[in-house]
Amino acid sequence: MKKILLLEDNESIIKGLKFLLEKEGYEVVVFRDVLAMKKINYNDFDIAILDVMLPDGSGFEVCHNIKNEAKIPVIFLTARDEEDDIVQGFELGADDYIAKPFRNRELLSRVNRLIKGNTKIIECQNVRIDVAGARVYVDGQEVNFTALEYRILLFLFMNMDKLITREAILEKIWDVAGNFVNDNTLTVYIKRIRAKLNNDKLITTVKGLGYRVNSK
Repeated sequence: MKKILLLEDNESIIKGLKFLLEKEGYEVVVFRDVLAMKKINYNDFDIAILDVMLPDGSGFEVCHNIKNEAKIPVIFLTARDEEDDIVQGFELGADDYIAKPFRNRELLSRVNRLIKGNTKIIECQNVRIDVAGARVYVDGQEVNFTALEYRILLFLFMNMDKLITREAILEKIWDVAGNFVNDNTLTVYIKRIRAKLNNDKLITTVKGLGYRVNSK
């Protein structure tokens, strides 16, 4: 049974999420404050769902600790949906960011995708990504991507149907590029990726904000 770490102090949300996730077959272990996390072995869990604003600290701090100690996905679940908070979450290595109030089916879908993502096959429309093999197939045929193109594509696909800001993408690819990638360069990379995907509707530009991969 897959085990979920839930850090949340709102009792009604805790009750609803436990019912939802346990019905799906997950084991849910609840923590209500940052202090309770001090002696936790994060490797005992398959995924962590973290609130940001807690009575004695921040979920950002917990995310930092998790990413230093374990290789499990992290979802931020919070009422704070400002762009700066989203970017900070991704900078810390978060895999997803869901704003309250949220739809149960959407949250469950994202949890399932991240946990099953350990098998590392991601499919969307005419594209299939074999993450373990770092291979991309378009209409059944393998297509070559540069390391940077692949990293951008994978980041977008791992956050399917979610707006990803240009700033978040630039932060994510900094270490791969080995040097500064500016905003104009990112536009060029997105254009190249779109051309290789042979699907104009797959990656949508959200003017002035960023991009979204559309699952349908």
